[in-house]
Amino acid sequence: MSTAREQWLRAIGKPSCDYTPDPMTLITRYDFPDFDAELYSQPNGPGTAQRLMMVFPKRIAAPCPAVAVPFYFPEAMLGFEPDTGEMLPMYAGIEMMLHLVRRGYVCASADSYHLTYYESTRERGEFARWREAAAALRQDHPGWSGVGKLIADTQLVIDALCADERVDAESIGIAGHSLGGKMAFYTGCVDERVKVILSSDFGMGWDQTNWRDKWYWGSQVDELIADGMDHSGLLGASGGKPMALLAGEADDDSSFEMMRRAPGYTPGDGKFLFINHATGHRPPAWALREGYDFLDRWLK
Repeated sequence: MSTAREQWLRAIGKPSCDYTPDPMTLITRYDFPDFDAELYSQPNGPGTAQRLMMVFPKRIAAPCPAVAVPFYFPEAMLGFEPDTGEMLPMYAGIEMMLHLVRRGYVCASADSYHLTYYESTRERGEFARWREAAAALRQDHPGWSGVGKLIADTQLVIDALCADERVDAESIGIAGHSLGGKMAFYTGCVDERVKVILSSDFGMGWDQTNWRDKWYWGSQVDELIADGMDHSGLLGASGGKPMALLAGEADDDSSFEMMRRAPGYTPGDGKFLFINHATGHRPPAWALREGYDFLDRWLK
Protein backbone atom coordinates (compact mmCIF):
# COMPACT_ATOMS: atom_id res chain seq x y z
CA MET A 1 0.00 0.00 0.00
CA SER A 2 1.40 3.40 -0.97
CA THR A 3 2.29 5.96 1.69
CA ALA A 4 -0.23 8.41 0.22
CA ARG A 5 -3.01 5.83 0.31
CA GLU A 6 -2.22 4.96 3.92
CA GLN A 7 -2.28 8.65 4.84
CA TRP A 8 -5.71 9.11 3.29
CA LEU A 9 -7.13 5.99 4.92
CA ARG A 10 -5.89 7.16 8.32
CA ALA A 11 -7.58 10.51 7.80
CA ILE A 12 -10.83 8.91 6.62
CA GLY A 13 -10.82 6.84 9.79
CA LYS A 14 -12.70 3.79 10.97
CA PRO A 15 -15.86 3.05 12.96
CA SER A 16 -15.46 2.43 16.67
CA CYS A 17 -16.64 -1.16 16.38
CA ASP A 18 -16.23 -3.98 13.89
CA TYR A 19 -19.34 -4.90 11.96
CA THR A 20 -20.03 -7.69 9.48
CA PRO A 21 -23.19 -6.87 7.49
CA ASP A 22 -25.98 -9.42 7.36
CA PRO A 23 -27.21 -10.50 3.91
CA MET A 24 -29.55 -8.11 2.17
CA THR A 25 -33.18 -9.07 1.69
CA LEU A 26 -35.41 -8.53 -1.33
CA ILE A 27 -38.30 -6.10 -0.81
CA THR A 28 -39.89 -6.10 -4.27
CA ARG A 29 -39.27 -6.39 -8.01
CA TYR A 30 -40.36 -4.05 -10.81
CA ASP A 31 -40.88 -4.76 -14.49
CA PHE A 32 -40.59 -1.66 -16.68
CA PRO A 33 -40.71 -1.56 -20.48
CA ASP A 34 -36.95 -1.06 -20.98
CA PHE A 35 -35.40 -2.41 -17.76
CA ASP A 36 -36.10 -4.43 -14.64
CA ALA A 37 -35.46 -3.36 -11.05
CA GLU A 38 -35.08 -4.97 -7.65
CA LEU A 39 -35.31 -3.17 -4.31
CA TYR A 40 -33.48 -4.58 -1.29
CA SER A 41 -32.93 -3.80 2.35
CA GLN A 42 -29.17 -3.93 2.87
CA PRO A 43 -27.85 -3.82 6.46
CA ASN A 44 -25.17 -1.15 6.79
CA GLY A 45 -24.46 -1.09 10.51
CA PRO A 46 -25.72 -2.40 13.84
CA GLY A 47 -29.47 -1.87 13.70
CA THR A 48 -29.43 0.15 10.46
CA ALA A 49 -30.07 -0.63 6.81
CA GLN A 50 -30.07 1.20 3.50
CA ARG A 51 -32.53 0.64 0.69
CA LEU A 52 -30.56 -0.57 -2.31
CA MET A 53 -32.01 -0.55 -5.80
CA MET A 54 -30.49 -2.58 -8.62
CA VAL A 55 -31.58 -2.13 -12.24
CA PHE A 56 -30.96 -4.52 -15.10
CA PRO A 57 -31.21 -4.30 -18.88
CA LYS A 58 -33.89 -6.50 -20.38
CA ARG A 59 -32.93 -10.00 -21.52
CA ILE A 60 -29.44 -10.25 -20.01
CA ALA A 61 -27.69 -13.07 -21.84
CA ALA A 62 -24.30 -12.81 -20.14
CA PRO A 63 -22.77 -10.97 -17.18
CA CYS A 64 -22.85 -7.22 -17.87
CA PRO A 65 -20.55 -4.38 -16.88
CA ALA A 66 -21.96 -2.44 -13.95
CA VAL A 67 -21.92 1.06 -12.49
CA ALA A 68 -22.55 2.08 -8.89
CA VAL A 69 -24.48 5.37 -8.81
CA PRO A 70 -24.40 6.88 -5.30
CA PHE A 71 -26.73 9.75 -4.43
CA TYR A 72 -29.24 10.87 -1.80
CA PHE A 73 -31.72 8.07 -2.48
CA PRO A 74 -32.10 5.64 -5.38
CA GLU A 75 -35.37 6.92 -6.81
CA ALA A 76 -33.66 10.22 -7.63
CA MET A 77 -31.28 8.38 -9.95
CA LEU A 78 -34.28 6.87 -11.74
CA GLY A 79 -36.11 10.18 -11.94
CA PHE A 80 -39.43 8.72 -10.79
CA GLU A 81 -41.09 6.77 -7.98
CA PRO A 82 -41.27 3.15 -9.15
CA ASP A 83 -44.30 2.32 -7.01
CA THR A 84 -46.50 5.09 -8.43
CA GLY A 85 -44.77 6.33 -11.59
CA GLU A 86 -44.69 9.85 -10.14
CA MET A 87 -41.97 11.87 -11.81
CA LEU A 88 -39.32 13.63 -9.73
CA PRO A 89 -38.68 16.86 -11.65
CA MET A 90 -35.93 17.99 -9.29
CA TYR A 91 -33.73 15.24 -10.72
CA ALA A 92 -34.79 15.45 -14.36
CA GLY A 93 -31.76 15.29 -16.60
CA ILE A 94 -29.36 13.89 -13.98
CA GLU A 95 -31.00 10.49 -13.45
CA MET A 96 -27.72 8.68 -14.16
CA MET A 97 -28.93 5.21 -13.21
CA LEU A 98 -31.76 5.41 -15.75
CA HIS A 99 -29.41 6.68 -18.46
CA LEU A 100 -26.84 3.97 -17.80
CA VAL A 101 -29.19 0.98 -17.62
CA ARG A 102 -30.50 2.08 -21.02
CA ARG A 103 -26.90 1.90 -22.26
CA GLY A 104 -26.66 -1.73 -21.17
CA TYR A 105 -25.21 -1.46 -17.65
CA VAL A 106 -26.41 -3.11 -14.49
CA CYS A 107 -26.62 -0.26 -11.97
CA ALA A 108 -27.15 0.09 -8.25
CA SER A 109 -27.89 3.02 -5.95
CA ALA A 110 -28.76 3.30 -2.26
CA ASP A 111 -29.93 5.69 0.42
CA SER A 112 -27.16 7.86 1.85
CA TYR A 113 -26.60 7.90 5.58
CA HIS A 114 -28.69 10.99 6.36
CA LEU A 115 -31.67 8.67 5.77
CA THR A 116 -30.36 5.57 7.52
CA TYR A 117 -28.10 6.43 10.44
CA TYR A 118 -30.36 8.63 12.56
CA GLU A 119 -34.08 8.03 12.93
CA SER A 120 -35.97 11.19 12.03
CA THR A 121 -39.51 12.28 11.18
CA ARG A 122 -38.21 14.97 8.83
CA GLU A 123 -38.84 14.81 5.11
CA ARG A 124 -36.05 13.06 3.22
CA GLY A 125 -35.11 16.27 1.44
CA GLU A 126 -34.56 18.36 4.59
CA PHE A 127 -30.90 19.22 5.08
CA ALA A 128 -31.40 19.23 8.83
CA ARG A 129 -31.31 15.44 8.54
CA TRP A 130 -27.67 15.71 7.45
CA ARG A 131 -26.74 17.76 10.51
CA GLU A 132 -28.50 15.37 12.86
CA ALA A 133 -27.05 12.25 11.27
CA ALA A 134 -23.54 13.72 11.16
CA ALA A 135 -23.70 14.71 14.83
CA ALA A 136 -24.90 11.24 15.83
CA LEU A 137 -22.21 9.57 13.71
CA ARG A 138 -19.44 11.67 15.23
CA GLN A 139 -20.70 10.98 18.75
CA ASP A 140 -20.81 7.22 18.17
CA HIS A 141 -17.62 7.05 16.07
CA PRO A 142 -15.29 9.95 16.93
CA GLY A 143 -12.50 8.44 14.85
CA TRP A 144 -14.58 8.17 11.67
CA SER A 145 -15.30 10.97 9.22
CA GLY A 146 -18.60 11.53 7.45
CA VAL A 147 -16.70 10.86 4.23
CA GLY A 148 -15.69 7.51 5.69
CA LYS A 149 -19.33 6.58 6.31
CA LEU A 150 -20.26 7.60 2.76
CA ILE A 151 -17.45 5.43 1.39
CA ALA A 152 -18.40 2.45 3.55
CA ASP A 153 -22.04 2.54 2.47
CA THR A 154 -21.06 2.94 -1.19
CA GLN A 155 -18.71 -0.03 -0.92
CA LEU A 156 -21.71 -2.09 0.21
CA VAL A 157 -23.37 -1.13 -3.08
CA ILE A 158 -20.30 -2.43 -4.90
CA ASP A 159 -20.45 -5.60 -2.77
CA ALA A 160 -23.99 -6.18 -4.03
CA LEU A 161 -22.93 -5.72 -7.65
CA CYS A 162 -19.95 -8.05 -7.31
CA ALA A 163 -22.08 -10.75 -5.69
CA ASP A 164 -24.71 -10.76 -8.45
CA GLU A 165 -24.20 -13.38 -11.15
CA ARG A 166 -25.64 -11.01 -13.75
CA VAL A 167 -22.68 -8.64 -13.22
CA ASP A 168 -19.19 -8.84 -14.66
CA ALA A 169 -17.32 -8.14 -11.44
CA GLU A 170 -14.18 -7.26 -13.39
CA SER A 171 -15.95 -4.37 -15.15
CA ILE A 172 -17.37 -2.09 -12.49
CA GLY A 173 -17.37 1.70 -12.64
CA ILE A 174 -18.82 4.42 -10.45
CA ALA A 175 -20.66 7.61 -11.41
CA GLY A 176 -22.24 10.44 -9.48
CA HIS A 177 -23.34 14.07 -9.53
CA SER A 178 -22.79 16.63 -6.74
CA LEU A 179 -22.99 14.68 -3.45
CA GLY A 180 -22.91 11.56 -5.62
CA GLY A 181 -19.84 12.94 -7.35
CA LYS A 182 -18.05 13.21 -4.01
CA MET A 183 -19.05 9.66 -3.11
CA ALA A 184 -18.00 8.38 -6.54
CA PHE A 185 -14.63 10.13 -6.37
CA TYR A 186 -13.70 8.95 -2.89
CA THR A 187 -14.99 5.40 -3.25
CA GLY A 188 -13.48 5.06 -6.71
CA CYS A 189 -10.09 6.19 -5.44
CA VAL A 190 -9.94 3.80 -2.45
CA ASP A 191 -11.80 0.72 -3.76
CA GLU A 192 -9.70 -1.39 -6.13
CA ARG A 193 -12.79 -3.08 -7.60
CA VAL A 194 -13.77 0.19 -9.29
CA LYS A 195 -12.12 0.47 -12.70
CA VAL A 196 -13.22 3.99 -13.75
CA ILE A 197 -14.71 7.10 -12.10
CA LEU A 198 -17.20 9.62 -13.49
CA SER A 199 -17.86 12.61 -11.22
CA SER A 200 -19.98 15.66 -12.00
CA ASP A 201 -19.35 19.03 -10.34
CA PHE A 202 -18.39 17.82 -6.87
CA GLY A 203 -15.65 20.34 -6.09
CA MET A 204 -12.06 19.08 -6.34
CA GLY A 205 -10.65 21.94 -4.26
CA TRP A 206 -11.21 22.31 -0.53
CA ASP A 207 -12.70 25.78 -1.04
CA GLN A 208 -14.80 24.95 -4.10
CA THR A 209 -17.62 23.34 -2.15
CA ASN A 210 -18.85 22.43 1.34
CA TRP A 211 -16.16 19.98 2.44
CA ARG A 212 -16.19 21.60 5.89
CA ASP A 213 -19.77 20.55 6.57
CA LYS A 214 -19.86 18.00 9.38
CA TRP A 215 -21.38 15.28 7.21
CA TYR A 216 -18.20 15.31 5.09
CA TRP A 217 -15.00 16.38 6.89
CA GLY A 218 -15.95 19.22 9.22
CA SER A 219 -13.01 21.07 10.78
CA GLN A 220 -10.76 18.14 9.85
CA VAL A 221 -10.26 19.88 6.50
CA ASP A 222 -7.84 22.26 8.20
CA GLU A 223 -5.76 19.31 9.41
CA LEU A 224 -5.67 17.86 5.91
CA ILE A 225 -4.52 21.17 4.48
CA ALA A 226 -1.85 21.49 7.19
CA ASP A 227 -0.60 18.02 6.20
CA GLY A 228 -0.35 19.09 2.56
CA MET A 229 -3.20 16.83 1.42
CA ASP A 230 -5.47 17.66 -1.50
CA HIS A 231 -7.53 15.64 -3.92
CA SER A 232 -4.76 15.38 -6.50
CA GLY A 233 -2.99 13.21 -3.93
CA LEU A 234 -6.06 11.05 -3.37
CA LEU A 235 -6.48 10.59 -7.12
CA GLY A 236 -2.82 9.63 -7.38
CA ALA A 237 -3.33 7.10 -4.58
CA SER A 238 -5.91 5.34 -6.80
CA GLY A 239 -3.04 3.91 -8.84
CA GLY A 240 -3.69 5.86 -12.01
CA LYS A 241 -7.39 5.05 -12.32
CA PRO A 242 -9.25 6.61 -15.31
CA MET A 243 -11.42 9.54 -14.28
CA ALA A 244 -13.88 11.84 -16.02
CA LEU A 245 -14.83 15.16 -14.42
CA LEU A 246 -17.76 17.25 -15.62
CA ALA A 247 -17.22 20.79 -14.33
CA GLY A 248 -19.84 23.50 -14.38
CA GLU A 249 -20.10 25.52 -11.18
CA ALA A 250 -18.33 24.02 -8.14
CA ASP A 251 -15.61 22.71 -10.45
CA ASP A 252 -13.82 24.80 -13.05
CA ASP A 253 -10.56 24.77 -14.99
CA SER A 254 -8.57 24.80 -11.74
CA SER A 255 -10.07 21.38 -10.99
CA PHE A 256 -8.44 20.00 -14.12
CA GLU A 257 -5.11 21.48 -13.09
CA MET A 258 -5.48 19.58 -9.81
CA MET A 259 -6.23 16.36 -11.70
CA ARG A 260 -3.15 16.87 -13.83
CA ARG A 261 -0.97 17.17 -10.72
CA ALA A 262 -1.99 13.68 -9.57
CA PRO A 263 1.00 11.31 -9.57
CA GLY A 264 0.80 8.13 -11.64
CA TYR A 265 -0.55 9.64 -14.86
CA THR A 266 1.29 10.55 -18.04
CA PRO A 267 0.27 13.06 -20.72
CA GLY A 268 -1.64 11.42 -23.53
CA ASP A 269 -2.48 8.22 -21.67
CA GLY A 270 -6.21 8.85 -22.22
CA LYS A 271 -7.07 8.34 -18.57
CA PHE A 272 -8.57 11.79 -18.03
CA LEU A 273 -11.67 13.34 -19.49
CA PHE A 274 -12.37 16.91 -18.42
CA ILE A 275 -15.38 18.86 -19.64
CA ASN A 276 -16.12 22.34 -18.35
CA HIS A 277 -19.62 22.97 -19.68
CA ALA A 278 -19.75 26.15 -17.54
CA THR A 279 -23.56 26.16 -17.55
CA GLY A 280 -24.11 25.79 -13.82
CA HIS A 281 -24.24 22.94 -11.36
CA ARG A 282 -26.42 20.61 -13.45
CA PRO A 283 -24.67 19.02 -16.43
CA PRO A 284 -26.29 19.29 -19.86
CA ALA A 285 -27.22 16.12 -21.72
CA TRP A 286 -24.30 16.35 -24.17
CA ALA A 287 -21.75 16.50 -21.32
CA LEU A 288 -23.31 13.49 -19.62
CA ARG A 289 -23.21 11.54 -22.89
CA GLU A 290 -19.49 12.22 -23.24
CA GLY A 291 -19.01 11.06 -19.65
CA TYR A 292 -20.93 7.88 -20.37
CA ASP A 293 -18.86 7.33 -23.51
CA PHE A 294 -15.79 7.52 -21.28
CA LEU A 295 -17.23 4.78 -19.07
CA ASP A 296 -17.90 2.67 -22.18
CA ARG A 297 -14.27 3.04 -23.23
CA TRP A 298 -13.00 1.51 -20.00
CA LEU A 299 -15.77 -0.97 -19.15
CA LYS A 300 -17.02 -2.40 -22.43
